[in-house]
Amino acid sequence: MTKSKSRRDRMERLTDGIRERRAILKLAMLGGGAAMASLFADSAAGAAVTSKEHEAQAAVDRATRGMPAPRIKDVSVIEVGGGGNNDSTVVKVTTDQDGLHGYGCATATFPGGRSKLVRTAVEQYVKPLVTGRTTDRIEQIWQLCYMSSYYKNDTVQNCAIGGLCDALWDIKGRQAGMPVYQLVGGKVREAADIYLHAWMGTQDPSKQFVDNSKQLVDKGCRNILLAMMVRDGAANTLYGQPKFDDGSVPFDRDKETRKIVAAFEMFRKEIPPEIGLGVDVHSLLDSIRAVQFAKDMEQFRLFYCEDLLPPEESGHYKIVRQLCATPLAIGELWNNPHEWQTLAQERSIDYIRHHVSHIGGFTAARKIADFAANYEVKFAWHGAPNSPVGHMTNLTLDLTNENFGIHEHFDYRPLVQDIFQGHLEVKDGYAWISEKPGWGIEVDEALAAKHPITDERPNEMRTPDGSVIEGTG
Repeated sequence: MTKSKSRRDRMERLTDGIRERRAILKLAMLGGGAAMASLFADSAAGAAVTSKEHEAQAAVDRATRGMPAPRIKDVSVIEVGGGGNNDSTVVKVTTDQDGLHGYGCATATFPGGRSKLVRTAVEQYVKPLVTGRTTDRIEQIWQLCYMSSYYKNDTVQNCAIGGLCDALWDIKGRQAGMPVYQLVGGKVREAADIYLHAWMGTQDPSKQFVDNSKQLVDKGCRNILLAMMVRDGAANTLYGQPKFDDGSVPFDRDKETRKIVAAFEMFRKEIPPEIGLGVDVHSLLDSIRAVQFAKDMEQFRLFYCEDLLPPEESGHYKIVRQLCATPLAIGELWNNPHEWQTLAQERSIDYIRHHVSHIGGFTAARKIADFAANYEVKFAWHGAPNSPVGHMTNLTLDLTNENFGIHEHFDYRPLVQDIFQGHLEVKDGYAWISEKPGWGIEVDEALAAKHPITDERPNEMRTPDGSVIEGTG
């Protein structure tokens, strides 16, 4: 009898406890924090509720009061003609809540990026599709914009989508009072290792490249990249003239590769060995020259050789991988979310180099980064041209994904820094992210309006015999 009575008592106490917890929950839902405080004040615990506890409960109430999600009121485009690598296209999303807006990068690469078409895509196609929708469904809006077009994966459309959706991420961060990196799991590293660009001259290319590199090293730079550019590989036409009749400058691929090898030989003799070295080929070489060039570069132990071949010649990367250990990077010309997968799965490349706005922005890039991690292929997002908003997006990806490789950085002209307030900070060879909500950037739209993009031009590369070839410059 005693055991049975003891068991019944335990069951009654358990039942009473369940009822009490249900009552607490019911009162919390009906009356909020005040009801909770009243209940606990009358409870057996009898502990006085401190002012600090009241403040904490009030904060919970404010966070859970069920305010309606903001709705998209307007979508607009901001263009900034900063000159060359400083040209920017940004999408602004304005909500129906006063003062709440967001910015996203929609920059198309220069030259030949067709940036003016991005404005049309945003204003004529994206804006009518999303106006009035709530800002909280970023993934759904991304899918809606992507699937709404029968023909997919062009740079212009993806830039429009990326600018819109990255502006929604900015809004979400501003709502939460947190930088975007906090919304996706926080940092996995404190800052991002960067590389800077050094250039060859025309008088004494090797010496000028080394001298320029030394200046960067003295400022704390630990990684330097040299790009094959038309101004470095100029030659005479077949008729001995410096230009063709239409004004185009010829490019001699063999002359350029010899200059690169000579410059790198001097670099490795005069620059400390711990300084990283890379080269951007800009897809200027045909397949035979490209394979030989990759083999020639192996001795210099590059951090990577970028765009050795264009995407349409991606089958040659497997051949290069079989012949040498030069690290390979490709991607700034990609816009299709599938064309890079085979290269990653076969481990034919070491770095993916997507221009984030070209593939649809932060939402798409996170998925690509996660996929590439399965094959130990790192990412090094394309950084020029890019708006300061885009650079902050890149850096957010760098700091929140484990398979980050290296960050491409360009310093902005004072004008661009005045327009985009709050850009990332570079010190001691690392890029440091803003701790402000969202992307941490505000745009002086009045100043931006005074500096439109005016210098976009077609991309044209030709050899001395007049043939048009792949490349940029």
